[in-house]
Amino acid sequence: MRNNGGNAGGYGGSTGATGAGRTQAQRDAVTVEIGYALASAVFVAAVAFGVVTGPALFLDLSPGAVHALMTVGGILATVLFALRVATVLFRFRQGPALPQPSQPGRTSPDS
Repeated sequence: MRNNGGNAGGYGGSTGATGAGRTQAQRDAVTVEIGYALASAVFVAAVAFGVVTGPALFLDLSPGAVHALMTVGGILATVLFALRVATVLFRFRQGPALPQPSQPGRTSPDS
């Protein structure tokens, strides 16, 4: 038996805070968006960490300088990860800024 948003076991109820259920397509879109947010945040954090800590690999630095670069890189990567996830999910929640045309190439209904 397939449960399409029913309240089986108290999980995934069909009514949310607004009282409206979500379709499978909407749930799939949320799942994809969360995956994109996490993947892009990992990439941004890794690049930032690499840029900040890169000199520690290639330059002959004191142990204090290496520790400082690693600490700053870790903090920066963590902050950028959180910001990236938050901005991607916030933009998704807001929806598209402008309505999309019904036919590709058209800019207005009477063109």
